[in-house]
Amino acid sequence: MKRIFHYINSNLLLKIASFNSVAVLTRVVAGFVTSKAIAVFIGAEGLALIGNLRNFLTTVESFSTLGFLNGIVKYVAEFKDDKAKLNEAVGTVLTTILIAALIISLGLFFNAESLAYWIFDSQGAYFFILKLLAFMLPFSAMNLVLMAIINGLSKHKVFVKINIFSQIFGLLLTLALIWQKQLNGALIAAVTIPGLLFFVTLFSFFDIRHFFNPVKISKINLKVLKNFSHYSAMALFSAAVMPLIFLFIRNYLIDHVSMKDAGFWEAIRRISNYYLMFANSLLVLYILPRFSEITNAIDFRKEIVHFYKTVLPIFGTVLLFIYFLRSYIVAILFTQEFQPVEDLFMWQLLGDFLKVISSVVAFQLIAKKMVLYYIGIELFSFVILYLASIYFIDIYGVEGAVIAHFVNFAFHLIVIATVFKKLLFSKQNFEI
Repeated sequence: MKRIFHYINSNLLLKIASFNSVAVLTRVVAGFVTSKAIAVFIGAEGLALIGNLRNFLTTVESFSTLGFLNGIVKYVAEFKDDKAKLNEAVGTVLTTILIAALIISLGLFFNAESLAYWIFDSQGAYFFILKLLAFMLPFSAMNLVLMAIINGLSKHKVFVKINIFSQIFGLLLTLALIWQKQLNGALIAAVTIPGLLFFVTLFSFFDIRHFFNPVKISKINLKVLKNFSHYSAMALFSAAVMPLIFLFIRNYLIDHVSMKDAGFWEAIRRISNYYLMFANSLLVLYILPRFSEITNAIDFRKEIVHFYKTVLPIFGTVLLFIYFLRSYIVAILFTQEFQPVEDLFMWQLLGDFLKVISSVVAFQLIAKKMVLYYIGIELFSFVILYLASIYFIDIYGVEGAVIAHFVNFAFHLIVIATVFKKLLFSKQNFEI
């Protein structure tokens, strides 16, 4: 663990370590409070519908930004000392994403009613939420682009401050809307807050406007778009398809078990996201840059073993504590109505443990831009998750959804180990 901390502290992240910790903690606390408010004022059924909307929103945002966000960070960082190339890249991205967002917004607006029946499981009365989303989507897309640019310019302090403020602003507005309008308020908050944050980010963006002299948003450079294609393919595939899979599974639970049970499944997924946030941050901060630097098999294996020896025991211990304290966690985060969620912890925790094990190695796919392997493995994982969910839900009800989560990452680990068999288990050294 000391080596990991040394690696992090030896980078620019040293200057923002305290801010980043506060940002993560703020996000977790905001999530806790929001979950409690939803449980008290809306209940399990409402939580299921909110989960569907959030999954759909993630997909729509992914398409509206064309999966360019990671590429924006990379190329802005690369061109920040060359204003001509920086302006060309940013101008092309802004124009392309704005066009994409407007086209998707028009599609949402004119198909709001039919989409509402699909997303909210025949609750057609909520079509106004999708029309509101159609109006806010271009602002939301531009906010994500501006945040990626700020990150690429290494303005980490600004980036983290915006994240902290965004969480606080989003929490307060969400609580106010839930208090006033219950489920409608939560749905309105989900689609409006990302767009409203554009104006917050834009205000902060004025401090770095001298980097652009000026940016033209009228010309699209195809060569620039080609440079984004690898990142776009990987990010867009996962970010667009995965939420849809969750939406399909949740709707299957609603139709074949009950909406309340779908809400219980959404509750355990929320809890999972909270503790995985820290593990995922460690993977992004340490594993991804390290794998990008490593050029031979021996160093790769040493890094994998080192991570497993230092991090997995800690993570496993945390999961054990969560399991034995699950009744208290459910009581604090939700209400007595959510007591059945306690029965879902075991399979969810086991699946998350396997997820971290396999994700460490899987980051090599991103670090080395192995696009076809990445998409193929992700597609296989999505199919397994969906089919296993249908199979086990029919047998065990809502518990079948978390059993499928475990089964999926068991297969994912086997596939990842097979793909990287030579890299992981060969005693020979070779370039990678």
